[in-house]
Amino acid sequence: MTEPYNIIEAEGKRVPVLISVPHSGTLFPENIKDHFNQKLIAAPDDTDWFVHKLYDFAPEMGITMINATYSRWVIDLNRDPESAPLYDDGRIITELCPTSSFAGEPIYLDHHMPDRKEIERRLDIYYWPYYNKITQLLDELKAEFGKVLFWDAHSIRQYVPLIRKEIFPDLILGDNKRKTADEMLIEAALATFRTTRLKIEHNHPFQGGHLTRYFGRPEQNQHALQLEMTKINYMDNKEIHYDIERAGIMRNLLKKTFENLIKTIEQL
Repeated sequence: MTEPYNIIEAEGKRVPVLISVPHSGTLFPENIKDHFNQKLIAAPDDTDWFVHKLYDFAPEMGITMINATYSRWVIDLNRDPESAPLYDDGRIITELCPTSSFAGEPIYLDHHMPDRKEIERRLDIYYWPYYNKITQLLDELKAEFGKVLFWDAHSIRQYVPLIRKEIFPDLILGDNKRKTADEMLIEAALATFRTTRLKIEHNHPFQGGHLTRYFGRPEQNQHALQLEMTKINYMDNKEIHYDIERAGIMRNLLKKTFENLIKTIEQL
């Protein structure tokens, strides 16, 4: 079986930062692959396409990366394991093991939706190994530096009407209402983003998913931030193909952001 995650080790001098990319995976396990609509899983639209590629400059900065190998349609690593809702405002949110796409399309063939036993199996095989590996990597960095920043990297189509009637902002920083990271780190990220003409939001409409909330423990010198960005910022107008020019601009902004975050965390 393919490992549920891929680790890209930091190059050169390490820094106390770990980047997670939980939604860029596209694999489907062979034993359940035929349970899905084959046309949809050929290119699962809810994938955070190319985000691991967008951030692949990070190891040169001394940053460790982890990204998921399996599709979020197998199990969503950024949902509560008990399927507790992340928001209480009535919005539609896909399940731990999604049964439909963001466009409302059923992703399973008839009579193949996972039951509780199957969901528990996927938790054991795909979900908790990702969390356990992150825990190990964060513990190692914290042992070395005394503090650590966990950065959860995401992207979304600019317009997803089942989630939001308007287009999404370009960048959305989430920290569960300032609970998951020190104020200095939050402001360092926001200040860098605001040097651009991009539309920036903070904790609206996303506050950070389960990973950010689970690993964000600033009182233990373990900080967590989530960045959601619209795919139009690094993909083509149809949000299908990677756009080198747009991605280059975004990569430069992300590099500046991490430079500022690394300087800031050293001061904590």
